[in-house]
Amino acid sequence: MNEAALLSQLREKYDDKVILSVQETADEVLTLWVTEQGIAELMHHLKTGIDKPFKMLFDLTAIDERRRSLNYNGHHDFTLVYHLTSLDRNQDIRLKVPLRGEYPSARSVTSIFPSANWYEREVYDMFGITFTGHPDLRRILLPKSWKGHPLRKEYAARATEWGPYVLDEQIREISEEEYRFRPEDFGLPSHTEETDFMFLNLGPQHPGTHGLLRLIVQLDGEDIVNVVPDIGYHHRGAEKMGERQTWHSYIPYTDRVDYLGG
Repeated sequence: MNEAALLSQLREKYDDKVILSVQETADEVLTLWVTEQGIAELMHHLKTGIDKPFKMLFDLTAIDERRRSLNYNGHHDFTLVYHLTSLDRNQDIRLKVPLRGEYPSARSVTSIFPSANWYEREVYDMFGITFTGHPDLRRILLPKSWKGHPLRKEYAARATEWGPYVLDEQIREISEEEYRFRPEDFGLPSHTEETDFMFLNLGPQHPGTHGLLRLIVQLDGEDIVNVVPDIGYHHRGAEKMGERQTWHSYIPYTDRVDYLGG
């Protein structure tokens, strides 16, 4: 089924209370503006209700629109962007959801696409957008004591806009307490009737890729029975740098973050 046929099918099934409009894009990916109330139902339909469904949530991100003089789908403060992929169709579809308010909220789609768990946490961390129904909505790249959300437009873009960093005794103690691992926070038992589990901190260390990774492993004797990844140690704020760069001047930044995927 081509994009025109898919669009016709969706138009027939959903009214303007779900699909607001269709946007023409330079990459020619079918792009629909969808209401916040209808996004979960539409995504569920695209994953389970059509032939050759869109089974992959390829990306989920957001855009701070508050300084834009003209928004495509009327005035709104933020845009959520969902990118779905169907390998059977060799086709993508992009869904955009306009949100209003300084700190808006949207429905979580983790029950439809489990991979949305980390994506929604990143959007919350970077933009301050919350997701109702998320099973564990907390920061994913920054410490939980971090002030502000870096990809919001009011957030400073340069280190020179901040005062000097001071690590006093109180801040150090707060930081140490934040990084203390508590198994119950992750639903992991510390013991059973047969054994007591050991939790071993690995890292942050260089795991053979260009970045740092911390792993907390749950051990039953010498066997690893579970692992909790903590991925926030390599976030360089490249997206924030990009807000004040031209396309040509930004190229060196992407190569520094990832030699192969810049």
